[in-house]
Amino acid sequence: MTIDHEAGTGLGAGEATPTDAAATGQPAPIELTEAALEALLFVAERPLSRREIASLFIADRADVDARLGDLEVSLRERGIRLLTSGDRVELVTSPEAGAAIARYVGSDAIRLTPASLETLAIVAYRQPVTKSGVERIRGVDSDYSLRSLVHRRLVVELGRADAPGRPILYGTGFDFLERFGLTSLDDLPVLDAAVAARLAEEAEAAAGDRPAIGMGAGATTEDDDAIQPSLGLDLPDDA
Repeated sequence: MTIDHEAGTGLGAGEATPTDAAATGQPAPIELTEAALEALLFVAERPLSRREIASLFIADRADVDARLGDLEVSLRERGIRLLTSGDRVELVTSPEAGAAIARYVGSDAIRLTPASLETLAIVAYRQPVTKSGVERIRGVDSDYSLRSLVHRRLVVELGRADAPGRPILYGTGFDFLERFGLTSLDDLPVLDAAVAARLAEEAEAAAGDRPAIGMGAGATTEDDDAIQPSLGLDLPDDA
């Protein structure tokens, strides 16, 4: 990849010159264009926060939000997407290009087991959630599934719960959004009414310390294929 560092020298009326910026000890503002923003996200090796972007360009947060919105629209018909997770954004490949990219990189991904997929769906819809919270819904030990999902970076540690023992809080990361072709958690499919009711019941159980709720009758093991609630998530063919 070649980066052109040559910059234009034209200045509009009232714009600060490099000399003016040096005199004040402040860096000169950079014009926040859609193209400049796309280039920045392209070379970034990690997701960038909106605050970082505003600081780099010396721009208002509202202007950053507006340019990100423009960029998101421009990329909809291309092979790149703007991925948003909370305050952070990054460029990723589109789901439609997944087959070609997988062939190029020689993908040998192993499919998620039903238990892992169920665990992932619960984390996605209930985050931030602890391991015990996941197990309360599933009715089985979920340690292996969670560790597997963390290893694949589909699930990440968000922090610690303010509860005895300070258990880890889990949520989904950028890799989850990218794998499922989502631009943000707002794009998650609407839950089936029965499943939504069960999740609400689990929340009440957690608050009232009621017995655990199992998602399947007689479920006792991590690999029970019968425990497959309709949580609305479908993995791509190469997952």
